[in-house]
Amino acid sequence: MRTIRNKVQLIGNVGNPPEIRNLESGKKVASFSLATNYNYRTSSGEKVQETQWHNLVAWGKAAEIIETHVGKGKEIAVEGKLSSRSYEDQEGVKRYVTEIMVSEILLLGNKPSEN
Repeated sequence: MRTIRNKVQLIGNVGNPPEIRNLESGKKVASFSLATNYNYRTSSGEKVQETQWHNLVAWGKAAEIIETHVGKGKEIAVEGKLSSRSYEDQEGVKRYVTEIMVSEILLLGNKPSEN
C-alpha cells in the first residue's frame, strides 16, 4: 500500500489548448485543464451530470507528447500526484492552487477540436 500514496488517475477532456513553455534550463512544461464528469440520479429520478475541473502540469517527455498530440477537447487518461502551492497575486493576496503533476499520459478516443 505504500506505493499508492498520493496517486491520482483521471480520464477526461482537455478544457483549453495546453500552454507550453520552454524554460532557460532546456526543460519543457505543459499546463492545461481537464474536465471529468460524474453522472448520477437524484432521489426523484432526475439524471444529473456534474463536471469537475482539474489543473494539470506535465514536464519533460509528457510535456512533449502533450505539445504534439493533445488539444482542446481531446480525451485523455493521466496518472500523477497532487501538488499544492501558494503565491501572491498582483494585489498582494495569497492564493492557493492544487495541481496534478502528470507522470503518465494515455491518448484516448476522440480527436481534439480545431481551435
